[in-house]
Amino acid sequence: MRRVRLIIEERGAPAYWNMAVDEALLELSARGRGIETLRLYIFRPHAVTIGYFQRIREVVNLEAAQRLGVDVVRRFTGGGAVYHDPEGEVTYSYSAPLTPGLRDVARSYRIICMGIVEAARLLGVTNVEFVPVNDVVANGRKFSGSAQGRRGEWLLQHGTFMYATDLDRLAELLVAPREKLASHGVRAVRQRVTTISEVLHREVTRDEVVRALVKGFEKALGIELEEGELTEEELRLAEELSEKYRSAEWNFRR
Repeated sequence: MRRVRLIIEERGAPAYWNMAVDEALLELSARGRGIETLRLYIFRPHAVTIGYFQRIREVVNLEAAQRLGVDVVRRFTGGGAVYHDPEGEVTYSYSAPLTPGLRDVARSYRIICMGIVEAARLLGVTNVEFVPVNDVVANGRKFSGSAQGRRGEWLLQHGTFMYATDLDRLAELLVAPREKLASHGVRAVRQRVTTISEVLHREVTRDEVVRALVKGFEKALGIELEEGELTEEELRLAEELSEKYRSAEWNFRR
Protein backbone atom coordinates (compact mmCIF):
# COMPACT_ATOMS: atom_id res chain seq x y z
CA MET A 1 0.00 0.00 0.00
CA ARG A 2 1.54 3.30 -1.07
CA ARG A 3 1.86 6.20 1.32
CA VAL A 4 0.43 9.57 0.41
CA ARG A 5 0.97 12.92 2.10
CA LEU A 6 -2.02 14.26 4.03
CA ILE A 7 -2.35 17.98 4.71
CA ILE A 8 -5.14 19.10 7.05
CA GLU A 9 -5.76 22.83 7.35
CA GLU A 10 -8.77 23.42 9.61
CA ARG A 11 -8.08 27.02 10.62
CA GLY A 12 -9.23 28.26 7.24
CA ALA A 13 -7.70 30.62 4.69
CA PRO A 14 -8.98 33.11 2.09
CA ALA A 15 -10.10 31.82 -1.28
CA TYR A 16 -7.20 33.42 -3.13
CA TRP A 17 -4.72 31.51 -0.96
CA ASN A 18 -6.49 28.16 -1.16
CA MET A 19 -6.62 28.32 -4.95
CA ALA A 20 -2.99 29.41 -5.12
CA VAL A 21 -1.89 26.44 -2.99
CA ASP A 22 -3.79 23.96 -5.15
CA GLU A 23 -2.29 25.38 -8.32
CA ALA A 24 1.18 25.34 -6.75
CA LEU A 25 0.77 21.65 -5.92
CA LEU A 26 -0.15 20.86 -9.52
CA GLU A 27 2.45 23.12 -11.13
CA LEU A 28 5.36 21.80 -9.09
CA SER A 29 4.22 18.25 -9.76
CA ALA A 30 4.21 18.98 -13.51
CA ARG A 31 7.79 20.24 -13.12
CA GLY A 32 8.78 16.92 -11.56
CA ARG A 33 8.98 18.18 -7.97
CA GLY A 34 5.56 17.17 -6.69
CA ILE A 35 4.33 14.85 -3.96
CA GLU A 36 1.11 12.87 -4.21
CA THR A 37 -1.10 14.71 -1.75
CA LEU A 38 -4.57 14.77 -0.24
CA ARG A 39 -5.30 18.22 1.17
CA LEU A 40 -8.33 18.97 3.36
CA TYR A 41 -9.01 22.65 3.95
CA ILE A 42 -11.49 25.38 4.85
CA PHE A 43 -12.37 28.68 3.20
CA ARG A 44 -12.41 31.59 5.65
CA PRO A 45 -14.05 34.03 5.15
CA HIS A 46 -17.05 32.72 3.17
CA ALA A 47 -16.34 32.50 -0.55
CA VAL A 48 -17.64 31.52 -3.94
CA THR A 49 -15.29 29.95 -6.44
CA ILE A 50 -16.23 29.82 -10.11
CA GLY A 51 -15.01 27.59 -12.91
CA TYR A 52 -12.27 28.85 -15.21
CA PHE A 53 -14.60 29.08 -18.22
CA GLN A 54 -17.59 30.68 -16.48
CA ARG A 55 -18.83 34.25 -16.91
CA ILE A 56 -18.82 35.62 -13.38
CA ARG A 57 -21.93 37.79 -13.66
CA GLU A 58 -23.95 34.89 -15.10
CA VAL A 59 -23.29 32.51 -12.21
CA VAL A 60 -22.86 34.71 -9.11
CA ASN A 61 -25.13 37.31 -7.56
CA LEU A 62 -22.37 39.87 -7.12
CA GLU A 63 -24.59 42.33 -5.25
CA ALA A 64 -25.40 39.67 -2.66
CA ALA A 65 -21.74 38.65 -2.43
CA GLN A 66 -20.69 42.23 -1.73
CA ARG A 67 -23.48 42.78 0.80
CA LEU A 68 -22.66 39.54 2.64
CA GLY A 69 -18.88 40.00 2.51
CA VAL A 70 -18.35 36.89 0.41
CA ASP A 71 -15.18 36.67 -1.69
CA VAL A 72 -15.50 35.55 -5.31
CA VAL A 73 -12.49 33.88 -6.94
CA ARG A 74 -12.02 32.17 -10.31
CA ARG A 75 -10.46 28.70 -10.17
CA PHE A 76 -7.86 27.35 -12.58
CA THR A 77 -10.10 24.30 -13.00
CA GLY A 78 -13.38 23.98 -14.87
CA GLY A 79 -16.75 23.10 -13.40
CA GLY A 80 -19.42 25.28 -11.88
CA ALA A 81 -19.78 27.90 -9.18
CA VAL A 82 -19.41 26.70 -5.59
CA TYR A 83 -20.28 28.32 -2.28
CA HIS A 84 -17.77 27.60 0.49
CA ASP A 85 -19.16 27.91 4.02
CA PRO A 86 -16.41 27.85 6.69
CA GLU A 87 -18.84 26.41 9.24
CA GLY A 88 -20.43 23.81 6.98
CA GLU A 89 -18.10 22.60 4.26
CA VAL A 90 -14.71 20.91 3.90
CA THR A 91 -12.88 21.18 0.59
CA TYR A 92 -10.52 18.47 -0.61
CA SER A 93 -7.83 18.45 -3.26
CA TYR A 94 -6.03 15.38 -4.49
CA SER A 95 -2.92 15.69 -6.65
CA ALA A 96 -1.55 12.54 -8.23
CA PRO A 97 0.47 11.27 -11.20
CA LEU A 98 -1.50 10.23 -14.27
CA THR A 99 -1.35 6.48 -13.83
CA PRO A 100 -3.11 4.41 -16.53
CA GLY A 101 -6.25 4.25 -14.40
CA LEU A 102 -6.47 8.03 -14.10
CA ARG A 103 -5.73 9.07 -17.68
CA ASP A 104 -9.33 8.84 -18.82
CA VAL A 105 -11.12 11.91 -17.43
CA ALA A 106 -14.49 10.27 -16.79
CA ARG A 107 -12.93 7.26 -15.12
CA SER A 108 -10.63 9.40 -12.97
CA TYR A 109 -13.59 11.40 -11.65
CA ARG A 110 -15.33 8.19 -10.67
CA ILE A 111 -12.26 6.73 -8.95
CA ILE A 112 -11.43 9.86 -6.94
CA CYS A 113 -15.03 10.77 -6.08
CA MET A 114 -15.45 7.34 -4.51
CA GLY A 115 -13.47 8.82 -1.62
CA ILE A 116 -16.41 11.16 -1.05
CA VAL A 117 -18.91 8.30 -1.38
CA GLU A 118 -17.03 6.19 1.16
CA ALA A 119 -16.75 9.12 3.58
CA ALA A 120 -20.50 9.72 3.42
CA ARG A 121 -21.15 6.04 4.06
CA LEU A 122 -18.88 6.12 7.10
CA LEU A 123 -20.97 8.99 8.46
CA GLY A 124 -24.10 6.88 8.07
CA VAL A 125 -25.50 7.93 4.69
CA THR A 126 -26.93 4.86 2.95
CA ASN A 127 -28.40 6.23 -0.29
CA VAL A 128 -25.26 7.87 -1.71
CA GLU A 129 -23.80 7.55 -5.19
CA PHE A 130 -21.47 9.10 -7.72
CA VAL A 131 -23.27 10.72 -10.64
CA PRO A 132 -21.18 11.46 -13.74
CA VAL A 133 -19.54 13.68 -14.63
CA ASN A 134 -18.43 14.98 -11.24
CA ASP A 135 -21.19 14.97 -8.60
CA VAL A 136 -21.92 12.92 -5.51
CA VAL A 137 -25.54 12.84 -4.36
CA ALA A 138 -27.44 11.62 -1.31
CA ASN A 139 -31.11 10.79 -1.68
CA GLY A 140 -30.84 12.19 -5.19
CA ARG A 141 -29.57 15.62 -4.11
CA LYS A 142 -26.06 16.96 -4.56
CA PHE A 143 -23.75 17.55 -1.61
CA SER A 144 -20.42 17.34 -3.43
CA GLY A 145 -19.09 18.56 -6.77
CA SER A 146 -15.56 18.35 -8.13
CA ALA A 147 -13.34 19.83 -10.83
CA GLN A 148 -9.99 18.88 -12.36
CA GLY A 149 -6.88 20.44 -13.77
CA ARG A 150 -4.12 18.57 -15.63
CA ARG A 151 -0.55 19.55 -16.40
CA GLY A 152 2.12 17.31 -17.78
CA GLU A 153 1.79 13.87 -16.24
CA TRP A 154 -0.19 15.01 -13.18
CA LEU A 155 -3.75 15.90 -12.26
CA LEU A 156 -5.30 17.79 -9.40
CA GLN A 157 -8.94 17.27 -8.52
CA HIS A 158 -10.62 19.39 -5.88
CA GLY A 159 -14.16 19.52 -4.64
CA THR A 160 -16.65 20.11 -1.87
CA PHE A 161 -18.13 18.12 0.98
CA MET A 162 -21.15 20.00 2.32
CA TYR A 163 -22.00 18.74 5.79
CA ALA A 164 -23.81 21.79 7.24
CA THR A 165 -23.65 24.49 4.57
CA ASP A 166 -26.15 27.36 4.84
CA LEU A 167 -28.17 26.36 1.78
CA ASP A 168 -30.34 29.47 1.84
CA ARG A 169 -27.26 31.63 1.55
CA LEU A 170 -25.94 29.33 -1.19
CA ALA A 171 -29.18 29.80 -3.11
CA GLU A 172 -28.94 33.58 -2.70
CA LEU A 173 -25.36 33.73 -4.00
CA LEU A 174 -25.40 31.26 -6.89
CA VAL A 175 -27.27 31.78 -10.14
CA ALA A 176 -28.12 28.57 -12.00
CA PRO A 177 -29.44 28.65 -15.58
CA ARG A 178 -33.03 27.46 -15.86
CA GLU A 179 -31.97 24.86 -18.41
CA LYS A 180 -29.51 23.30 -15.98
CA LEU A 181 -32.07 23.18 -13.19
CA ALA A 182 -34.69 21.71 -15.53
CA SER A 183 -32.25 18.95 -16.55
CA HIS A 184 -32.24 17.87 -12.90
CA GLY A 185 -36.01 18.11 -12.56
CA VAL A 186 -36.00 21.11 -10.21
CA ARG A 187 -36.89 24.80 -10.44
CA ALA A 188 -34.57 26.30 -7.83
CA VAL A 189 -31.00 25.78 -6.63
CA ARG A 190 -32.22 24.99 -3.12
CA GLN A 191 -34.15 21.97 -4.43
CA ARG A 192 -31.04 20.57 -6.08
CA VAL A 193 -28.65 20.50 -3.11
CA THR A 194 -28.46 19.06 0.40
CA THR A 195 -26.04 18.59 3.28
CA ILE A 196 -25.01 15.51 5.23
CA SER A 197 -26.58 16.96 8.37
CA GLU A 198 -29.86 17.41 6.51
CA VAL A 199 -29.75 13.85 5.20
CA LEU A 200 -28.95 12.31 8.58
CA HIS A 201 -31.29 14.59 10.58
CA ARG A 202 -28.55 15.42 13.03
CA GLU A 203 -25.74 17.92 13.49
CA VAL A 204 -22.64 16.53 11.80
CA THR A 205 -19.37 18.11 12.98
CA ARG A 206 -16.30 19.09 11.03
CA ASP A 207 -14.12 16.71 13.04
CA GLU A 208 -16.38 13.83 12.04
CA VAL A 209 -16.16 14.85 8.42
CA VAL A 210 -12.37 15.18 8.37
CA ARG A 211 -11.95 11.73 9.95
CA ALA A 212 -14.43 10.23 7.50
CA LEU A 213 -12.72 11.83 4.51
CA VAL A 214 -9.33 10.47 5.57
CA LYS A 215 -10.69 6.95 5.95
CA GLY A 216 -12.88 7.25 2.86
CA PHE A 217 -10.04 8.24 0.56
CA GLU A 218 -7.75 5.61 2.03
CA LYS A 219 -10.35 2.94 1.27
CA ALA A 220 -11.33 4.22 -2.16
CA LEU A 221 -7.78 4.80 -3.43
CA GLY A 222 -6.03 1.97 -1.60
CA ILE A 223 -3.56 4.33 0.06
CA GLU A 224 -2.15 5.05 3.51
CA LEU A 225 -2.28 8.72 4.43
CA GLU A 226 0.50 10.27 6.50
CA GLU A 227 0.18 13.81 7.84
CA GLY A 228 2.70 16.28 6.51
CA GLU A 229 3.10 19.95 5.64
CA LEU A 230 3.55 22.09 2.59
CA THR A 231 7.18 22.47 1.55
CA GLU A 232 8.98 25.82 1.43
CA GLU A 233 8.97 25.61 -2.37
CA GLU A 234 5.21 25.02 -2.44
CA LEU A 235 4.61 27.95 -0.09
CA ARG A 236 6.83 30.27 -2.17
CA LEU A 237 5.04 29.41 -5.40
CA ALA A 238 1.64 29.74 -3.72
CA GLU A 239 2.64 33.20 -2.53
CA GLU A 240 3.51 34.19 -6.09
CA LEU A 241 0.30 32.72 -7.51
CA SER A 242 -1.88 34.34 -4.86
CA GLU A 243 -1.39 37.72 -6.53
CA LYS A 244 -3.22 36.40 -9.58
CA TYR A 245 -6.15 35.15 -7.52
CA ARG A 246 -6.41 38.52 -5.77
CA SER A 247 -6.65 40.41 -9.06
CA ALA A 248 -9.80 41.66 -10.79
CA GLU A 249 -8.08 40.94 -14.10
CA TRP A 250 -8.15 37.22 -13.35
CA ASN A 251 -11.44 36.97 -11.50
CA PHE A 252 -13.43 39.13 -13.98
CA ARG A 253 -11.73 37.95 -17.15
CA ARG A 254 -15.06 36.59 -18.39
